Amino acid sequence: MRDYGKVPTALWTEPSFLGLSDQGKVLALYLLSSPHTTMIGAFRLPDGYVAEDLRWSQETVSERFRELFDKGFATRCEESKWVVVPKFCLWNEIENPNQAKAGIKLFHQVPDGSWVKPVLARALRDFAPKFPAEIWRPFETVDEGLVQPFRNQEQEQEQEQKQEKESNPNGLLVDSANDADDLILTPSVQSNRNGPPDCPHQQIIALYHEILPTCQGIREWTPARAQHLRARWNEDPKRQTLDYWKRFFEYVAQSDFLTGKAGAGHGRSQPFRASLDWIVKSENFAKIREGRYHHDQEAA
Repeated sequence: MRDYGKVPTALWTEPSFLGLSDQGKVLALYLLSSPHTTMIGAFRLPDGYVAEDLRWSQETVSERFRELFDKGFATRCEESKWVVVPKFCLWNEIENPNQAKAGIKLFHQVPDGSWVKPVLARALRDFAPKFPAEIWRPFETVDEGLVQPFRNQEQEQEQEQKQEKESNPNGLLVDSANDADDLILTPSVQSNRNGPPDCPHQQIIALYHEILPTCQGIREWTPARAQHLRARWNEDPKRQTLDYWKRFFEYVAQSDFLTGKAGAGHGRSQPFRASLDWIVKSENFAKIREGRYHHDQEAA
């Protein structure tokens, strides 16, 4: 158990904190200073611990954790109850090799099968330069070939034509279902593929909340929503890494329109804020990659 916890003054200008309700801020401060918190901002925290310490009901605890998740302040695996505060090591620096050694032991305590471990790995990479890279690197999926995932439209078309010729030399056709968002390959095309890796829905959702805290939060990942994300994942091998989706969401974050920073207009009383299920629909996904929403105007 820690003797004390640190609450940085920078917290009071942190966007993921300022947008929280009063109870949400209490829970955020609790995660930074509770006796369960560790020096790397990752720890197991069952609802009962919070309910007892804060004198809250289980329902309130669940609601406030969802709020912190929606705002991008913290991530929690509901199955294992492990919590990660991504910017914890930005506010609580690992200062020397001895602290890094202690942090390594704490990192290994997080279950490898929990989807919050890659989130923690990215946080340590970004905010803890003294933490050994060889420890967190195996938990990141990095595609060295994905250097410029967001080219202009002409470059994209040239690259797609080149890839099509290389992967489909006989000119095999790709069929589509009645719904244009549901890409279905013919058996001939499928036979040329070993099969893509499974789409890591939870990790992509966690990246979305972490990088796009002002966009609409995801509370239910329905089969229909999952189908759209899986389709985008399967369409192109270069999309089958978490690094691609990290860079994609960072590109989305540059759009004032998609992130609600452009204000109301065009007959709307509230600013538009994209959601993950909206982003991964086929037509919207294509328009984003073409840069349609990155010039302070809506696509035609």
